Amino acid sequence: MTRSIIARPVRQALSRPLVQQPRHALTPFMSARSQASVADPTSDSYSGPPELVNELPHPREENEAVRLPRAVQALYLQPLRREAEYGVPSCDLQLRSFSVPNLEFFCDFALRAAYYLNLPAFGPVPLPKITERWTVPRSHFIFKKSQENFERITRRRLIQIRDGHPETVQIWLAYLQKHAYYGIGMKANVWEFDSLGTGKKLDAQTKSFQEIVEQKMENFGRDKTLGTVEKVKELLASERFRRTK
Repeated sequence: MTRSIIARPVRQALSRPLVQQPRHALTPFMSARSQASVADPTSDSYSGPPELVNELPHPREENEAVRLPRAVQALYLQPLRREAEYGVPSCDLQLRSFSVPNLEFFCDFALRAAYYLNLPAFGPVPLPKITERWTVPRSHFIFKKSQENFERITRRRLIQIRDGHPETVQIWLAYLQKHAYYGIGMKANVWEFDSLGTGKKLDAQTKSFQEIVEQKMENFGRDKTLGTVEKVKELLASERFRRTK
């Protein structure tokens, strides 16, 4: 075999392109050309009315026209807050959890719910974490030195409501309890303020409360109601009971 015969296939391999385009690469250009020829009224093969090729708007123009609702746009921003006029505390809500993401998520949810109920909310204020540790022996008897340690850290946040109406605060707490998030514990301290003379009002209501309590205490400790004795007497005096004798 001569040297020229060996070098010929090498030259042919080098002369070819390294990356060949697939056969279907030219199909978009062919389809665009065919559409243009159909829509072009000046072509010889055109015999019908003019047709619109691109009827849909450009995707950029379509995205600019669409706008999300204000309530959806607010989810991507910080929760809105109401301003307190007097600054009198009405409720202190303490949230506890072992997971920080769940705790931050529910704090955000509580602040948004307070805003839509017209409650001035402040927080969340991070409270000192609670760290608990346990030491448990892995085995017994002579293997007591083999022990295992467990640790649990509780994260806490505080949200305070100021200048809130007591009924509105109760609605807010009930809403949070209804839509409670998993792994979140809640503890609320509520303050209610009344007008002067509350003691006199309570003294006036003691008589009505005492009558209600006396009615309840009359039947306390009895297994039977008061009507059972009268029913027994009626059964004994009835003719049906006398015939059975």
